[in-house]
Amino acid sequence: MIRESARPSAGRRSAITIALANQKGGVGKTTTAVSLSVALAAGGYRVLLVDIDPQGNATSSLGIEKTDLEYTIYDLLVGNAPAQDVIVETGRERLQLLPSSPELAGAEVELVGVSARESRLKAGLDPVRDAYDLILVDCPPSLGLITVNAMTAADLVLVPIQCEFLALEGVGQLITTIDLVRRHLNPSLDIIGVLMTMYDGRTRLSQHVVNEVRSYFPERIFSEVIPRSVRLAEAPSYGQAIIEYDRPSRGAVAYRAVAAELLERLHLPPMNLAQPADEDRIHDRNGQAAAAAGSVRETIQEGAAQ
Repeated sequence: MIRESARPSAGRRSAITIALANQKGGVGKTTTAVSLSVALAAGGYRVLLVDIDPQGNATSSLGIEKTDLEYTIYDLLVGNAPAQDVIVETGRERLQLLPSSPELAGAEVELVGVSARESRLKAGLDPVRDAYDLILVDCPPSLGLITVNAMTAADLVLVPIQCEFLALEGVGQLITTIDLVRRHLNPSLDIIGVLMTMYDGRTRLSQHVVNEVRSYFPERIFSEVIPRSVRLAEAPSYGQAIIEYDRPSRGAVAYRAVAAELLERLHLPPMNLAQPADEDRIHDRNGQAAAAAGSVRETIQEGAAQ
């Protein structure tokens, strides 16, 4: 059962932690986690993005080379390194990353016999929470021990759902998992909202799915929907979020609106979007990424032409 109150307690100082979860793959979890993290940081908030997906797509999407990392979230979970040693800079003011790597896939097996294995992420994040305003956790597309760790460490869950057939398939299981975590591990856990992604306004199906989800989550669905967009798909190959890669695009505008609505739901001050210095850095990274990713762009274009 989802409670009506989905906001942190008043007067709280440490970071609000939000897990982005849905056991279905390809629903836009990573794109949402990265886009909101960059938007919130550009808007003046101190943000930590936690990549707890063994695929490490959030790490790559921010332009971080996984093979160059000394430590990853795997080391945090198994006790090899504290969060302070694992967290890396992203080249963006106020945004840091707790990166992932394929090693994380073996963590569930390694943690089977470990005491309080469901709370390893929470224990690892506790020493650094006061350094941030918001912590966003990009979960893997499963409801295993790694995702349970994310929910145990989180205050709130944000659920991305794509506007396609059978969109609600498995959502009931996700809610059951959230309820189980709440009962046994994290009594304050709640859902902050449901975000519709990959919306195609040209089809009746997309609107039908939005209406169906709205009937299922009448008080939780975000008013903004994320459009299906080629620009959103291209941005990660440049190591950028959509608001950096193409700021005027529909996807960028939508994610800034979602970030603003998220802050409103959390009863936090609105973002300061007038950041000239950040704009200069974004343009600098655009130029650097274009030069470094020329071969990637050519590959994309060749694939589209075939």
